[in-house]
Amino acid sequence: MKMKDDLRDLYQEVILDHGRRPRNLRPLPCANRQAHGQNPMCGDALTVFLKVDKGGRVREVTFLGQGCAISMASASMMTEMLTGKSEAEARALVPAFQAMCTGETFEPRHLHMDGMEDTLERLQVLSGVRQFPVRVKCATLAWHTMAAAFDGTETASTE
Repeated sequence: MKMKDDLRDLYQEVILDHGRRPRNLRPLPCANRQAHGQNPMCGDALTVFLKVDKGGRVREVTFLGQGCAISMASASMMTEMLTGKSEAEARALVPAFQAMCTGETFEPRHLHMDGMEDTLERLQVLSGVRQFPVRVKCATLAWHTMAAAFDGTETASTE
């Protein structure tokens, strides 16, 4: 029981750290993909900027916006984890992350790319949102917005 409490405390610390000091919170003038996302339910809003090279590899990810600690932490962690990933790898993380946040079953057959299991494991800190269904949209907003940027869609919504 003590180990489980320690792990929960660690997870909370990681979320609070990213929420208070988000990484890559800035515009990206050289972005060649971007989208704006909103969670109308709570007012979280952000814009995701991607610089993707000709080979489809994410070279840089940043975001601007404001929202709750979970929304900001998720966006911050996403920017760190997507750099260097291919578009296919980045897109494969969206349904996997969504399933992790909701407790749904997910067949990880698309995650057998190098480093993908490790990336999803690092995102486990946000899996506690499944206990608070209204917070799932906060955690997944940045991810849906990133997918919209790849799709060339200007906006994304959690509704």
